[in-house]
Amino acid sequence: QAYRLAVSAPALVVAMQSTSSRASTKVAVFGSGSFGTALGTVVARNGYNVMILTRREEVAVSIKSHHKNPQHLSEFQLPPLLSATTSAEEALAGASFIVHCIPVQQTAAFMEPLKALIPADVPIISTSKGLHSETLETMAELVPRVLQRPQPMAFLSGPTFAKELMESYPSGAVVAAENLSLAGRCSELFHCTALRCYTTTDVIGVEVGGALKNVYAVAAGTVEGMGLGVNTVAFLVTRACTEMNLLAVTMGAEAHSMAGLAGIGDLMLTCMGGASRNKAVGSRIGQGESLAKILESRKQSLDGVAEGVATAPAVAELSKRYNVSMPIANAVAAVLGGKMEAKEAVLTLMQLPPGQDFSAQPHIAAMQRAQLATMAAGRRFGLTPGTWTAIAMLEGVALAFFAGRFVWARRQ
Repeated sequence: QAYRLAVSAPALVVAMQSTSSRASTKVAVFGSGSFGTALGTVVARNGYNVMILTRREEVAVSIKSHHKNPQHLSEFQLPPLLSATTSAEEALAGASFIVHCIPVQQTAAFMEPLKALIPADVPIISTSKGLHSETLETMAELVPRVLQRPQPMAFLSGPTFAKELMESYPSGAVVAAENLSLAGRCSELFHCTALRCYTTTDVIGVEVGGALKNVYAVAAGTVEGMGLGVNTVAFLVTRACTEMNLLAVTMGAEAHSMAGLAGIGDLMLTCMGGASRNKAVGSRIGQGESLAKILESRKQSLDGVAEGVATAPAVAELSKRYNVSMPIANAVAAVLGGKMEAKEAVLTLMQLPPGQDFSAQPHIAAMQRAQLATMAAGRRFGLTPGTWTAIAMLEGVALAFFAGRFVWARRQ
């Protein structure tokens, strides 16, 4: 029995009115795997008309005829507003939004034949978490390249296991877009009493967090498979969050994003949750199985793609490109690449020289980036760095003053 949150009568009336108007809005979902099915269900429960594009005829027939996906989450009855097809033309005809649930490494091959069918003004909401293993592209870079044009895009991330979305367990996610209004429109598709959906303009932060957490989940699974304790996992997750934050900030993200759902939230779920595909791969590595054997068995059993395996070497390359120290990510890449055993990787990491608390590093990097931007702006206006520094200090004092006045007024 799926969990359901109680709603008040007024809220139910509003929901019914909203559902009536939403039913005329069509949402196409690319991919009939677990996450595509779960997100399609969330959107359909919200009253939108949803059509999943799948390559499997038996899946399309089963969803249309029996309202069940025979291969993923088959124990759940799907909502009436959720349908499926193998025809891209049918799925995209009249669609107002596209929810993309295809793994990063398969996205180019999937989208290439569809680029003439995808309208240039229809937002694509990417849920794919990873980096392209060869080009190192994020989805924000990959999709426009494949479509050969700019495309309105948003990016959904956060701690959201597919099965728990189906159960309507209280969950949270974040939608990022360069345009906050677009992020808001896209988040409305998912936001409901069971899924709170927040918005941000930090596309880089959300994408980097979503990609890198898969790499660290492999590490978390590995130490668990080796029989190491909770101390080790907690240390790993804390250090991992700083590593991915430092890379994200260096790439242009906001330092605070990793403290949110797309950062530490998704990282904790993937590293500690029992349903994590990446953690499952790591656990088997920690128990001594070869990566090739693990991936082959997962392929045969339809257990889903573990994006961290392909993302790890890409992260290692990015750390070199941006000159960011990422010892854990590099160790994962070395283990997956067969260059190092898991036990050797743990020992190497634990023998690194001691230093100051690493958690401040991303914030220091963000401050340095802001200072460089200030100095660049000063040069454009012909002002000295000292002048701009003084202006920045005055702005800080003014903001602190007005913030203090606001807090004081609220307390009166």
